[in-house]
Amino acid sequence: MKLRIGTRKSKLALAQSRWVKQKIESRHPGVDVELVRIQTTGDKILDSPLNAIGGKGLFVKEIEDALISKKVDLAVHSMKDVPARLPDRLSLSIFPEREDPFDAFLSVAVVDIGHLPAGARVGTSSLRRSSQLLSIRPDLAIVPLRGNVDTRIGKMEAGETDAIILAAAGLNRLGIGERIRSKIPADVLLPAIGQGALGLEVRSDDEATIGMLRFLNHGPTESAVRAERALLKELEGGCQVPIAGFARINNGKIRLRGMVAELDGSRIIRDEVTGDPVEAEDLGRSLAHRLIEAGADRILAEIYGRD
Repeated sequence: MKLRIGTRKSKLALAQSRWVKQKIESRHPGVDVELVRIQTTGDKILDSPLNAIGGKGLFVKEIEDALISKKVDLAVHSMKDVPARLPDRLSLSIFPEREDPFDAFLSVAVVDIGHLPAGARVGTSSLRRSSQLLSIRPDLAIVPLRGNVDTRIGKMEAGETDAIILAAAGLNRLGIGERIRSKIPADVLLPAIGQGALGLEVRSDDEATIGMLRFLNHGPTESAVRAERALLKELEGGCQVPIAGFARINNGKIRLRGMVAELDGSRIIRDEVTGDPVEAEDLGRSLAHRLIEAGADRILAEIYGRD
């Protein structure tokens, strides 16, 4: 039996897909897993911010098209790249155990944000990161930064920025976690929706593939990510707005924190809810409404240019 995994061509995407391939072949020795490399629009356009060219869906559309047309059998995604709404015929069915969900601070000269000098240049293409950074350090100069991990680190080492912010999970999966100077706690930078988590997307009616993959699912990760994505979906958020959400399960309860911010960090609305993991998606929707009632709707309307 052959199973085809659709994956982006980046070094990180391939590392993640190879990990899934190894797990499947170890569990199911009779299955031959093939990686099908697919170039996405998001990988082709590297000179513009994501919010200016269509958002995070640009990293998954071509792979989802391949799934629908049965050119591949599953896709391995970084969950922070997956839009809140999926095509009708597809579903996210399997969530392996989450890697480190936090943001990482990298710099040649200093160890953390607090030690950056006034006016320091920080590289990031994430509005979520830049708005939260500016809320605590309005003196910082945010430098838009796209490209793969190696490219971003190279720009920092070449002196184009004084520091960069990347997802710790990606650095760990690439085997270069030692480059992290410090982890940024959630009360400073609340992580992106789904950050650090992988999701396996399949055709909704492909019960055989779903059943074969079920051993990879990690219940607490699934509950956390579903809560975060329900928050995102209810807020109708994307790359154009600074939205963050992070859930964790402790002592049988799920705690979900959420945030919506002005682009310049001048106003940030935060709140959180706690409840039963089986109610994860309801909690996500509930938190979205709490944020909206606190004024997030006005921030979102202004950024989207709505009345």
